[in-house]
Amino acid sequence: MKQTMGVSATDFDFLRDLVYRHSAVVLSADKTYLAELYLQPITTSLGFTKIADLVNYLRNQPFNHIHTQVIEALVTNETSFFRDIYPFEALQKFVLPELIKKRAIARSLNIWCAACSHGQEPYSIAMLMREHFPMLANWSVKLIASDFSSKALTKACQGRYNQLEIQRGLPKNLCDRYFHKVDNEWQILDNLIKMVEFQQINLVKTWPSLPKSDVIFLRNVLIYFDIPTKKALLNKIKQQLSVDGYLFLGNAETTINLDASFERVQFNKGICYRLQQ
Repeated sequence: MKQTMGVSATDFDFLRDLVYRHSAVVLSADKTYLAELYLQPITTSLGFTKIADLVNYLRNQPFNHIHTQVIEALVTNETSFFRDIYPFEALQKFVLPELIKKRAIARSLNIWCAACSHGQEPYSIAMLMREHFPMLANWSVKLIASDFSSKALTKACQGRYNQLEIQRGLPKNLCDRYFHKVDNEWQILDNLIKMVEFQQINLVKTWPSLPKSDVIFLRNVLIYFDIPTKKALLNKIKQQLSVDGYLFLGNAETTINLDASFERVQFNKGICYRLQQ
């Protein structure tokens, strides 16, 4: 059997299927290097000699925490503070002012970061609200952040980041205001952590009961799914979104040709989607 970066094509096909069945993420056949890069540390820590031995274990054992560990290692958790900036500018200058006006009587607002990874996105939104919308301190604001990865959520809940993570997108004035240095890392303040409710949710499986969302961030998620999964997920999202709410996707993502219920809205350079009225 031909080996590529230490992982056979057959073993990688098994891993791709494992990831797809449990997360719906599609790993292309040319991403074999991911297995070598991310599974070697797991292989070593579990006492296996080589990745092939780990895969053999996965094949022959009932689904357990090691399968979960492998899946989480192979699924991308790339993120940064205020990633791509324009969605956050749209949220600050257009979306939140509009929703705050509409919700003035109820004084209630629900925001869901549906794939929060290590937490930079929901914390960016929390900082944005603190900086620009102090009136929300007296509202009922629910900022839910979810991810399917327990490992990513553990880091998100801790709110501790290294220097490289801090430098990626976080303005210095916000770092000074909302973080303090702990050894060689930066710890976000407790009062900001308490603004976010973290939940473990696999988007392609059954969701727990959630309040209707006025804003949903589902950024850089659809790109990892096949078309049927994208359509199914958008169908669930539109049930979850308030009738006048807004959906934010990643720069390379769209609802066009996937779900006609949504219309594209542009606020300066920020693009989002809302339900057709």
